[in-house]
Parts: sequence; C-alpha cells; structure tokens
Amino acid sequence: MAYQLLYGVVRENQRKVIHAVRLVDALLDDLGMEALAETVREQIRDKTGEQYAAVVVVQGYDKPTLRLIGEPYAVSKVREAMFNAAVSWRAFAME
Repeated sequence: MAYQLLYGVVRENQRKVIHAVRLVDALLDDLGMEALAETVREQIRDKTGEQYAAVVVVQGYDKPTLRLIGEPYAVSKVREAMFNAAVSWRAFAME
C-alpha cells in the first residue's frame, strides 16, 4: 500500500543526521511502522551508503494520536525538534 509520506532531517551533530519520516494519511501498528522504517533505511543505504541510518517514523494528527518509533535517543531528538518547529518537512516517495 502506498502512503503519503513527508521527510525531514534532524542534525544530531556535524557529521550525523537523524532521518524523520512522517506518515500523513494512515495509522499503522508497531509492526507496520517498523517495516516502514526498515524500508526507508534500505533506501537511504542504497542512495548514500550510510549503513546504520537512524530513522524515526512519526504518525498521528494531534497530541493523543502522535507516536514516534525508532531508537530512543533519535526519538528524543526528533520530538524536541518538532516541539521547537525545527524540522522542515518535504514530500517523500518510496522507490
């Protein structure tokens, strides 16, 4: 199934970034979100060669439904960036 996705980057330090993918039009269960994260990770590996990309999947429309899935440190950084409106989202298509 094709989803409408948005993509943003949160800079962890000068050399490392956290890739954030926001699911716009659907809500997935934990397994679906993990599968989406793995697919994005593979796409990043194919494009840039980054072997262990930190990917956070964001879904939800408001505070009660907002969920972030990924490594705990990455989730914390993305949540902080979203709170501070420091993430620029752009359309993202899976290949």
